[in-house]
Amino acid sequence: MAISYFPRRIIQIFQQILPKGWGNIFRRRVRVFTMALVIYLDYKVLQQREKWASNNTLWEKAHERDAKRVLSLIIELGGLWVKLGQYMSTRADVLPDAYISRLKLLQDSLPPRPLQEVCRTIETELGQSMDDLFLDFVKIPLATASIAQVHRATLLNGQEVVVKVQHEGIKKIILEDLKNAKKIVDWIAWAEPQNDFNPLIDEWCKEAPKEVDFIHEAENTRTVSRNLRCKNIERDDKTNANRVDVLIPDVIQSTEKVLILEYMDGIRLNDLESLEAFGVNKQKLVEEITRAYAHQIYVDGFFNGDPHPGNFLASKEPPHRPILLDFGLTKKLSSPIKQALAKMFLASAEGDHAVLLSAFAEMGFKLRLDMPEQAMEITSILFRASSSAKESLETMKSLLEKRAKNMKVIQEKMKLNQKEFKRFNPVDAIPGDIVILSRVLGLLRGLSSTLNVRIVYLDIMRPFAESALQGHISRGPRVNDHWIYDTPVHSDVEAKLRQFLVELGNNDKILGIQVCAYKDGEVIIDTAAGVLGNYDPRPVQPDSLFPVFSVTKAITAGMLHWLVDNG
Repeated sequence: MAISYFPRRIIQIFQQILPKGWGNIFRRRVRVFTMALVIYLDYKVLQQREKWASNNTLWEKAHERDAKRVLSLIIELGGLWVKLGQYMSTRADVLPDAYISRLKLLQDSLPPRPLQEVCRTIETELGQSMDDLFLDFVKIPLATASIAQVHRATLLNGQEVVVKVQHEGIKKIILEDLKNAKKIVDWIAWAEPQNDFNPLIDEWCKEAPKEVDFIHEAENTRTVSRNLRCKNIERDDKTNANRVDVLIPDVIQSTEKVLILEYMDGIRLNDLESLEAFGVNKQKLVEEITRAYAHQIYVDGFFNGDPHPGNFLASKEPPHRPILLDFGLTKKLSSPIKQALAKMFLASAEGDHAVLLSAFAEMGFKLRLDMPEQAMEITSILFRASSSAKESLETMKSLLEKRAKNMKVIQEKMKLNQKEFKRFNPVDAIPGDIVILSRVLGLLRGLSSTLNVRIVYLDIMRPFAESALQGHISRGPRVNDHWIYDTPVHSDVEAKLRQFLVELGNNDKILGIQVCAYKDGEVIIDTAAGVLGNYDPRPVQPDSLFPVFSVTKAITAGMLHWLVDNG
């Protein structure tokens, strides 16, 4: 009692002496940092105890204990911490069950804000009374989230809508929470340098404030709906392999703090009983959501960065299309970055180290070591197939063990002592685009685990990534004037060979080739043509290296032995 009373009394004293408004800020900061320290020490002590004796029960109790603490604090503070909790609640592939079961309550069931506050914001923003705006306004909210509350309503013309109303004072709270989160991440990076989450929090600090501007969200909603052709679904060419079948509500009206959208009747994805009752095919549903995100990322270069389960519905009418909601946090990609992301994906799918390193360089993703295998492993983890929550935890355990072995190899290669190794981070720079993309893939993977479906991202996303590079890689001689690398022609034989190679190239028989021949000690052919890879537009040059096994040496040696045996 005395221990818990002391910090509260300190907070009360500071609230009295600090300027108005600063007391609440100080209280939030103390609560956040105290909780972070308590949880950190709880797990650190358990790690030390495990050195003497392994005990899974102790870990389960610690997870349950700390998950309860985290949920209690998030509900108390609200703001950005709810966003963090929602993100954590979707990571059934990473976090223990104790955290998932508690934090998933944050997806849509926070304590509602007073109706008086909601009506005051609506009337102030729209400049009219509630009676002049709505025929009916349902007092009980459909959902209460970190930034806003959503109510169902009927306009004067009879149209069914939902009204999204921003919480009073939430913008100031969000900005303060970002500062606190940044300080915690800095502290973790200092205490555990190999767990540096600064790139993630830096990108979040840049993007999160946009979520409190509903005019911005309304425009994002229109853009994504237009890109995915949600209103032209019936007129679209059904043979288009990259066509997606999703729904997005129309925007009716928007101000900075109020957003009115078309009402769509759907089932929440965390309502497993209703999904079952309506006969929703969960596998097909999540596959279509994944295809929609692949389209946004690789085709449009404009995607929603917050795909947690609360931002999706399944339509009640067959074929139970996904309904996409909440476009406050979006990311726009430049054309070169979009192509680089596509190259990274396809290089990972094909195991092409050269293309992968080229894509990393184009994006500004820098590693401190020249180890292509490590780079390939990063993307293999990023694009790995989803699985059930139980299988995912086993996979994560295996990945952590593999990471520990790889870090050991790095330690030996760089000859680092234990102290230097502890503070070494193999990643030098992570671009913000990769941060948001990894967050999106993490949330989608968490959604798959929650619904217990398996999604193979390399298969589903591949056609969209390939379409991003169409027109940017000139493979054949017909469209590439420099398909034959510009080197002198050494003989008539080489001139004829080049004509033959052009024919093969025009018929897509050759991607890239090198031919070199000597006669009587003189070069008579030294020709290079084509490109280095399916998704690598760099030309093949005479000195380009290819990771292939030379079969001719073995054949020549065998023939030589045969000749010797025959005298």
